[in-house]
Amino acid sequence: MTTVVESGTPVNLTASGSIALHAGSLLGFYVNSTTSGTIVIRDGGASGTALSGTITPAVGFHRFPAACTTGCYATIGATINVTFFYQ
Repeated sequence: MTTVVESGTPVNLTASGSIALHAGSLLGFYVNSTTSGTIVIRDGGASGTALSGTITPAVGFHRFPAACTTGCYATIGATINVTFFYQ
């Protein structure tokens, strides 16, 4: 039997910062508002391994299932209000 988790702890960011400081999984993110905002998701801190290229997302939910072995960090550019869901 496979367990599918479809919920996670919400973490809202409007500037670069940590999504989580521990290993876990990123489920996705919801863009609340943006003006050409960009996101780069990293495993670890600001200088960690990039898990994505530069994403320029539209408003709405975006699935981004990714395992983060040492925590998860988002580098944010321009203006964006985004809520990440992490477990």
